[in-house]
Amino acid sequence: MNPPSRTRLALLLGIAGILLLAAIIISPMLLVSMPSFLNGDGASIDCEGGTKVEEVSDSGASDIPADYLDLYKKWGKKIGVQWNILAAVGKRETDHGRSNLAGVKSGTNYAGAAGPMQFLISTWGGKAQVAMSSTFNGYASDGDGDGVGDVYNPADAILGAAKMLKRNGAPENVRRALFTYNRAWWYVDQVEEIARKYAKSGAVEVPPQASEECDDPLVAAAPSEIVAKILQYALAQRGKPYLWGGTGPDAFDCSGIIYAAYRAAGLSIPRTTFTQWPFGVKVLAGEEQPGDLVFFNAGPGTSADNPGHVGLIVSKGKMVEARCTLCGPIKVTSYQARDNKVGFTRPLQNPDVLDQLKKLQTPAL
Repeated sequence: MNPPSRTRLALLLGIAGILLLAAIIISPMLLVSMPSFLNGDGASIDCEGGTKVEEVSDSGASDIPADYLDLYKKWGKKIGVQWNILAAVGKRETDHGRSNLAGVKSGTNYAGAAGPMQFLISTWGGKAQVAMSSTFNGYASDGDGDGVGDVYNPADAILGAAKMLKRNGAPENVRRALFTYNRAWWYVDQVEEIARKYAKSGAVEVPPQASEECDDPLVAAAPSEIVAKILQYALAQRGKPYLWGGTGPDAFDCSGIIYAAYRAAGLSIPRTTFTQWPFGVKVLAGEEQPGDLVFFNAGPGTSADNPGHVGLIVSKGKMVEARCTLCGPIKVTSYQARDNKVGFTRPLQNPDVLDQLKKLQTPAL
C-alpha cells in the first residue's frame, strides 16, 4: 500500500480533529440529559430510584401464562417492584392460578387465603369482592377497571400483591417484603430462586438508592439555584433511617427531611406535615416541579383535607421520601402510582418565603 499524500493526510487529521471537538462539546450535554449513568461493569444505574426491567428467560416465558406475564410486567412497572418477584410469588402460591387446591378459584384454604396470589381475606378488605367506592382497610385493588377488587381476579390480585410488596420494602428490601408476605425465610429463599430463573440475567435487580452518582443530573435539572440546594441536601440523606420527629442529621421523618432541606438552602418553612400542607401555594397535578411537595392521606388522624405524609419532589413522578420505621431507609420513590395522593404545594410561592428569598438575594451593606 502506498503512503498517503500530505494533502490527504492533512484532510484526515482535520476530520479527526472536528470529530474529537464535537465529542468534547456534545458529551457533557449527554451526561446531563441522560436519566442514568454507567457504572464500572457497564450496567446502567437508575438515578431516580426505578426498577430495572428484566427480560424474561426462556424458561420463564414457557412457564408463565401470557396473560399473567403481561400483568406481572404491567403492575411491576407501574407500582415499582420487580416483575419477576411478583411472578415468583404467583408461581409459589398457586402456579399462576393453575392450582386446583382450595381457595385458589373459590372459597379459602385452611389459613383463610384466597385467589391466585393467596391473600388472607382479612388483608384484602374483609371479603373476597370489595366495591372500590366503599371505605375499606386492605389491599383490595381494581386492576381491570370494573369497580370491584376481586381477590380471585388475576388483574386485581396481582396489583394488590404489587402494592403489598411495595408497602413492605420492595424493590430495595425484597427479602423483608417477601417475609411480610409469608412469614418464613424458607419461603423467601424459594421465591427468590424462582425469580432468578424467570429473569434472563438470572438475578433479582435492586436499584441503588444511595449512590452519589445519581445526584448530579437531578440537581442540574433544578429550576433554580435555591431548588438545586434543596435537592442537593435532600438527596444526600438517602440511606439514612426514618425516625419519627427526626430533623437530622442522622435520621428524619417525612416532614423533617423537607424542613431540613429548605433550612440548608437558607429558608424557613413549617416543621410538620400538618402545617406544611396549608403553607405552600397549591399546584395542579401535572404542573408540579422539583422542590414542590406532594401530600398523602396516610397515617393516624389524617384525611383528604388533613394529609399526614409528605414527600419532596426531585423530578417528574419521583420524590425523596422518609416513609416509616419499617419501610426502609430514606430513598427516591415514585409518587405517581400512589392512590392516596391529596395534592401538591409550592412552598417557594408562600409570601413569607418570597420575603426570605429577597433577603437572600439582597447583598449585605
